[in-house]
Amino acid sequence: MQRFQNSGHPFRMPFFFSRGHGLESQPFSGEIMSQSAFFLECAFFIEILSRCCRKAVGKFSREGRQNMILCHKISELKEFVHQCKKEGKTIGLVTTMGALHEGHASLIKAAHAENDVTITTVFVNPTQFGPNEDYAKYPRTLPHDMKIAEAAGADLLFAPSPEEMYPHKDPTWVEVCGPITKVLCGRTRPIHFRGVATVCTKFFNLTECDRAYYGLKDAQQTQVLQRMVEDLFMNVTLRMMPIVREADGLAKSSRNVYLSPEEHKAALVLSRSLKHAKEAFDKGERSKAKLIAQVTDEIKSEPMSDIDYVEMYGMPGLTELDDTLTGKALLAVAVKFGKTRLIDNVVLEA
Repeated sequence: MQRFQNSGHPFRMPFFFSRGHGLESQPFSGEIMSQSAFFLECAFFIEILSRCCRKAVGKFSREGRQNMILCHKISELKEFVHQCKKEGKTIGLVTTMGALHEGHASLIKAAHAENDVTITTVFVNPTQFGPNEDYAKYPRTLPHDMKIAEAAGADLLFAPSPEEMYPHKDPTWVEVCGPITKVLCGRTRPIHFRGVATVCTKFFNLTECDRAYYGLKDAQQTQVLQRMVEDLFMNVTLRMMPIVREADGLAKSSRNVYLSPEEHKAALVLSRSLKHAKEAFDKGERSKAKLIAQVTDEIKSEPMSDIDYVEMYGMPGLTELDDTLTGKALLAVAVKFGKTRLIDNVVLEA
């Protein structure tokens, strides 16, 4: 709990000296205080107490707020952001679709450590789901998400409705064009990154954030958003954070809850195959084709796997690579286990 701090003012209590109340006290100067002096002392005391309370309530502790704010309306969020900016506070943003786990918590903790105020969003964004994808059944666990976010250091959680975020039938879109959104997940999810870019632009504008935090598990998303920020000259710094994994190596994902125990065990082939590719790269293997083939063969050895892609692109920007690798490369996979599609990746850098 944040303590009141000495403001530098002498803290003088008013003197309640009415004999009719059975109280007797000596005034400061040894003389009986006049009625006007009494009220002056009361007013002074109330003003000092008011200032202390405003400091205690308005100041965000680096140890986190006692009570995280939950809001659903854009007007409420704007009011909060306006007050933060008025007070000169920096804002860190973590955008999520909910079903929070340790990976999300690590982003919130990073934002809390680097900013005065941390805002987390929970919004299952309909515009980034295709017609036959899992929008309807995507986990919606707001009470759980509130606990995770607050424990990690979020000061405000914004959980709007689709109608709040998309008030018009024909919305304005933000779309990053070119190969960067056409390869990897963009090949089978053609509208996905348009939805991501649009909703993130809305959140960046609404929160006026100084920094926004994203996990490298969604490596293509981080590259798309970085391109968008650069092209539109947005005043936000993107912070890309390491992948957080389960103890057994599976990358943390909200969709992991869909997996049966057997599918979960089978999915461990993703992190295992990427680890083996990294080991081969570190030992000197520089053939893109051989590394892709090695990962593909290892994943195919798991009978429950159904490969969407195993591909490699240059970073930044997801550029095409020659077969002999130089510089920085992203080796990414997308694989289905049962009905659950999982992604994972490793960055290779000589």
